[in-house]
Amino acid sequence: MRIPPMKAIVAFESVARNKSVGKAAEELGLTASAVSHQLGNLEDVIGQALFFRQGRGLVLTPVGEQYLRDVTGVIAELNRATERAATPSAIDILRVHTSPSFGLMWLLPRLASFQADNGDIQLNLSCSYEDVSFTAGFYDIDVRHGHAHWRDTEVKTLRHERILPLASPDYLRRHPVKDPAALVDHRLIHSETPLVRWQQWFARFGVPAARKTFDFSFDRSYMSLETAALGLGVALESSLLASVLLRKGALVPVFEAQYAVEVASHHVVYPAQNADLARVARFLAWLDREVNRPQEGGAG
Repeated sequence: MRIPPMKAIVAFESVARNKSVGKAAEELGLTASAVSHQLGNLEDVIGQALFFRQGRGLVLTPVGEQYLRDVTGVIAELNRATERAATPSAIDILRVHTSPSFGLMWLLPRLASFQADNGDIQLNLSCSYEDVSFTAGFYDIDVRHGHAHWRDTEVKTLRHERILPLASPDYLRRHPVKDPAALVDHRLIHSETPLVRWQQWFARFGVPAARKTFDFSFDRSYMSLETAALGLGVALESSLLASVLLRKGALVPVFEAQYAVEVASHHVVYPAQNADLARVARFLAWLDREVNRPQEGGAG
């Protein structure tokens, strides 16, 4: 059987990832008819359908799903081979994607530590709230926030993360907090992103606060944490994201450890084949050391 043209395989991967010929055409800089033509050529070579229509979108057939898994590694290897050929031999490029809050609050302050042990690796960091696709082979690692539900990838959950009330020492000097029930009368900062929010936290500790309003509300954890560090209120946030502010003393836990809720919010995600890359293995080892340092965490 002859090998299909590479442009047909690239078109297939883009359509599979976008679930749309139109979106794939836009991504590839082609017309929709050109992409459809490439898909038709590929299906002719394989002799079986790779997609079927469902509503306005396209869904992979079982054959298409298997083919996508098989070609994903090939495309990634081609990308890496091209990257190696175009990069000075002494430099290895590690491409990491994270959420903005993790990238800004946790990873960025630790880049000097990574560089000290890995000076031969150039770390390229991209941040957004989308789960990136690994099929094109561009990203090596994605640090994701939420519940771990991703298929066909390796998932390592970052441990020792807690959600807990945090405030600046100055705020607590001006506004002492006696117990969880007393927080209802304090300036509270609402974060939309944590897995545990104020209403859930109050319910967990038996505080009736159904009608509580908030002084500030943010859709980014780093904004909530910085607002709390400015002394403008109490944030219910991640000890992992707040670890640098906690270490500096800009934020402190409002209560003892029994009022912190353990969560599994941040996860390192990567294709299984990437584990064989030295740069990935070294980053994962460094990440594990950093997360498990004794001073990381929150209350207690």
